[in-house]
Formats: sequence, structure tokens, C-alpha cells
Amino acid sequence: MDTLKWFSVSSPALVDMNQYVALLRGINVGGKNIIKMADLKVCFEVLGFKDVRTYIQSGNVLIRTEEPDQARLTVVIEDALSTTFNYELLVVVRSEDELKHIVTQAPQGFGADPAAYRYDVVFLKEPLTAAEAMASITTKEGVDQAIAGNGVLYFARLTSRATQSRLNRIASIPSYQSMTIRNWNTTTRLLNMMETDHR
Repeated sequence: MDTLKWFSVSSPALVDMNQYVALLRGINVGGKNIIKMADLKVCFEVLGFKDVRTYIQSGNVLIRTEEPDQARLTVVIEDALSTTFNYELLVVVRSEDELKHIVTQAPQGFGADPAAYRYDVVFLKEPLTAAEAMASITTKEGVDQAIAGNGVLYFARLTSRATQSRLNRIASIPSYQSMTIRNWNTTTRLLNMMETDHR
């Protein structure tokens, strides 16, 4: 762990530290890549992160750190998790401000009719752009709506015809390797958790 000591902090007030959410891709799905949330939390704490919290089993980890470089942060987290859990893990990191922008700048009406639509946010890992991601996916007329955002795609699909949605085929496209998907409820809940005072 010597190469990770730069994450150690002297214990400044948590409110003065940068807050991020780390979104792990493809864990605890279909009996594969199983990671217990308690083990995941410990791994992040060993790296020196503060106020580490996990949310549900899909791999959402809230952290605080003095480190301002998200690219560096992402590499260190991915390397540590891949070593600890013995398979290659992709992680998308977003700051609190970025997640707030994703939620507040969602297309008008997105998330407003959960009885009729399923709403998902496709988080993109750089260097994949929203424009490139949009060009690589397809939608089914009358079922799907996909809109590019800042580092994300907003995807809505008609619940009554969800089995016909092209989102079900997204895993077959090459750029899927740089994507991780969270439903709208999870996305907004993560922002709410980040905005809650934990001092």
C-alpha cells in the first residue's frame, strides 16, 4: 500500500474536503463479481478516504478526500479494487457538484412519470463522450427516449413495452465497457446523501 499513502489525510474537518461518489460497474449482477459492501467499505478506508458510505449492492461508494484530481483518483481506486477483489473493475467518479448538475439539468419531465416509464442514467467514463455514446446506441421508436447530457445519457423506456427496449442490448456495443448505469431513484438518492450534513 506504500504507493497509496498520498491519500492519507491528517483529519481536517470533513466539510472542507472534496466529496465524490464512486460508481462501480458490473458488480453483484447475476451471481457474478460478488463484493460484500462491508468489504468494499474497508477497502476504501484502507486507502485513506474519509466518511466512507455505501449505498445498495450495485456498488455506490460515497467518499471524502483532499485529492482534487479525479483522473488520478479514479486510477488509484480502480487499481486498488482490482487488486483486492482479483478482477478488473471499472469505476466512474463524480463530484458532488457534477452529480448535482446531472440531476438538476436532466431533460424536462425526466423522472416525473415512474408509473409509465423506467428512467436510467448512463454514466460515461472519459474519454467516452456523450456524443460518441449517442452515436453508438439505438432506440426503439415509441418505446425509448435517449438524450445526451454532461458525461451521461438520460434514458427513458416505456414500462409496458420494456422488453422491447434497446437498452437491453446496450451490453453488446463496444462503448459499453466505458459505461455504468444507475436508475433515476438511485441517482437522486446518492445526491441527497451527498448533500446531507455528516459532520
